[in-house]
Amino acid sequence: MSRPRIVIVGAGFAGYRTARTLSRLTRHQADITLLNPTDYFLYLPLLPQVAAGVLEPRRVTVSLSGTLPRVRLVLGEADGIDLDGHTVHYTGPEGGEGTLSFDRLVLAAGSVNKLLPVPGVAEHAHGFRGLPEALYLRDHVTRQVELAAAADDREECAARCTFVVVGAGYTGTEVAAHGQTYTDAQVRGHPMRTGMRPRWMLLDVAPRVLPEMDERLSRTAERVLRQRGVDVRMGVSVKEATHDGVLLTDGTSVGTRTLVWCVGVRPDPLVESLGLPVERGRLLVDPHLQVPGRPELFACGDVAAVPDLSRPGQYTPMTAQHAWRHGKVCAQNVAASLGIGERRAYRHRDLGFVVDLGGAKAAANPLGVPMSGPAAGAVTRGYHLAAMPGNRVRVAADWLLDAVLPRQAVQLGLVRSWSVPLESASPEVARVLGRTEPRSAAPGRGGPASEAAPSRPGDEPARSRPGREPAKNHGGEPARNQPGGEPAKNRPGEVAPGKRSGDKAGSGRSAGGAPGKGRPPGAGTARATAQPRPGAEPGRPRPAGAAPGPVRSADMPADPGPEPPADQPPAGPDIAPGPVKRTDGRAVEGDS
Repeated sequence: MSRPRIVIVGAGFAGYRTARTLSRLTRHQADITLLNPTDYFLYLPLLPQVAAGVLEPRRVTVSLSGTLPRVRLVLGEADGIDLDGHTVHYTGPEGGEGTLSFDRLVLAAGSVNKLLPVPGVAEHAHGFRGLPEALYLRDHVTRQVELAAAADDREECAARCTFVVVGAGYTGTEVAAHGQTYTDAQVRGHPMRTGMRPRWMLLDVAPRVLPEMDERLSRTAERVLRQRGVDVRMGVSVKEATHDGVLLTDGTSVGTRTLVWCVGVRPDPLVESLGLPVERGRLLVDPHLQVPGRPELFACGDVAAVPDLSRPGQYTPMTAQHAWRHGKVCAQNVAASLGIGERRAYRHRDLGFVVDLGGAKAAANPLGVPMSGPAAGAVTRGYHLAAMPGNRVRVAADWLLDAVLPRQAVQLGLVRSWSVPLESASPEVARVLGRTEPRSAAPGRGGPASEAAPSRPGDEPARSRPGREPAKNHGGEPARNQPGGEPAKNRPGEVAPGKRSGDKAGSGRSAGGAPGKGRPPGAGTARATAQPRPGAEPGRPRPAGAAPGPVRSADMPADPGPEPPADQPPAGPDIAPGPVKRTDGRAVEGDS
């Protein structure tokens, strides 16, 4: 008799905990398969410390194959689920396609960046959901400070060393707090010629910092931020973004080269393609995390609307704390459905929150006890060490070294701007040269709807994901034109990653987080089949003559090799000439 097959989609907090607990409960009584775009579990709460140079990137990642015994790891992104046929269709990292059969399916695909229809944000802002985005932000901030220090023009210096973070929630607050300490340390030994210091701005339409948390935590966090020099502006957000600045909703123009988008997250739209009842994009489940009417389907984490039994009529919030505990209960109930153990309902009382503000500063309320200062810092780091499923010694060692040694402020150049667009089908995976992720054109905009990075010899054929609609935010408005495969304007010394003519509109998503809805439901079945890009054939190498020759930027020596294709634009500056001005003609306060 064959063993039951369990497939888990996603290895975030919920998916990883489900796989680990099921591995322990079932032993060799079931075949467990984990489908995920990467081979690691990412501990998201420490990601701001990676961007600030406190922790090395691998410290916040935990190997899936190394920590999940008896679990088969399949690298890929789910792009279709056939509930009636009990199969999951996926596309691998090199373009190959596959199908996984299941007797029990656990959907734990997580969340993606929350998009809002703000002009220019999609083209000029970057999110903060994955490791590639953190690495890009670290390089970008380092480069801007270095360019500002070398600039003779005071206005250019002010723009380059001004960093705008939108969203004063958990992530945005920590990014601004750690970013200010990182840039201050960077210029301490190398002051800027104009005598200026880096300036971080934290914006939110909410009335206070950390609006979803206890008010005392909010006051503590805001006080620390202001003391450190962060420009906190509540009730204000971005009205429009351009190459060289942002226009705020209060009419103020701010010159900047950095816009970090931390306005929140939304559930992975994969769940909407199932044709099952949802609540604000989250799949409705019962207290046992099982989908009513579908005994083979379970959901947990950010994609599941789990009834909060402690607050009747409400659902558990989309937090890592709940997702981690969802995973354990979900695994127990999946095992119980196979005759192993007993079912249990999900019940959990918040144990409090911790917010790391950099250095020895933090805000915490463990078990409802408000704390601040070094005591809160010790509690916060202790909590993270206890919650991490691995790398505890390495993380503690990095913290110790950071306390006694200066940080290494260098650019690694591993992640480019165009490879981490704000709207990404998979925020945890950087865009690859020669691979395209189609997207839909924004309403009211002309021009091409999809752009791709240049192809190189040996690249895999790109694929498109049919049957997906443009991304929508929680309010139901269609998102503005998103970069998808669109490259950002070239940095000095970089090559233009794509072309703007001849592209066709498309829409796509993948298991790690997609920007669009699925096709309309039909008989409980949802399936989207990956298709190759026009001119590319899956499973076959690109013809030798199809790849463009090497392209060099303007500051590199001439190369006698082949010329770039005629339709590829030349490398150009990242910043458009001219500063951003107020619309009313008055001077801008605080820009310098």
